[in-house]
Amino acid sequence: MGLSPLGQKTDYVSHYDPALLYPIARDEKWREMSLNSANLPFYGEDIWNAYELSWLDSQGKPIVKIAEFRFPYDSPNIIESKSFKLYLNSFNQTSFADCGAVTERLQEDLSLASGAVVDVVLYGLEAMETLINQIPYYCIDDLPISTTLYHPQADLLEQAQEAGEVEEQLVSHLLKSNCPVTNQPDWGSVFIDYQGPQIQHESLLKYIISFREHTDFHEQCVERIFMDIMSQCKPKKLTVYARYVRRGGLDINPYRSTQQDKLSNTRLSRQ
Repeated sequence: MGLSPLGQKTDYVSHYDPALLYPIARDEKWREMSLNSANLPFYGEDIWNAYELSWLDSQGKPIVKIAEFRFPYDSPNIIESKSFKLYLNSFNQTSFADCGAVTERLQEDLSLASGAVVDVVLYGLEAMETLINQIPYYCIDDLPISTTLYHPQADLLEQAQEAGEVEEQLVSHLLKSNCPVTNQPDWGSVFIDYQGPQIQHESLLKYIISFREHTDFHEQCVERIFMDIMSQCKPKKLTVYARYVRRGGLDINPYRSTQQDKLSNTRLSRQ
């Protein structure tokens, strides 16, 4: 794999080149949270959607598809997003026999780069129209709070007074973090599904807002949120799922959970 293209001037490569992919090891951020691949306290995956995938058929006619990629939560590497975009661009002027050949090539390259088997599904444009929806969680964004904290602090999270055990599905659309290389903003919605002592909603909203000046990749933000809620609020079950606004024709949607569930890839209105 080549050098990271982030923060550098890059050429547009329109013929297939898997060397454009730039993997980033997950273990450095895991070590910051006292984790390693052998003791991860969550399951999950990272769902990527690509809206700018095109190639040529055997007669030179362009084919356009939308791609869904599912990376295992415990793959050794994530893929840097700009390199992913450049890699997908390299299909533009490349001829393939059929859609199956493209799917196979994508799966082989991404599995090699990430170090684990990646699931790849290609959709026609009409199929994706049915996947735009609002996930029915309770939105906490209108709660009246006051805050000046814009870097995450786990101790912002509190249990509700006399917290009894509850099952709640909460969402905030106020998640914002920054790319750790370019410092460009990443906007998202974060869904919290848990069972256990009730989380004080205002404290959760302050905590989510505190990521506003934080620099990390999408996957790492979700893992930090998961770990902080587990340590501070002690739920019996927890799922943290973020849907990020697309950049460069890609959106990234990581989730981490105590449960081994497979989530549907339901897009939000901002995606």
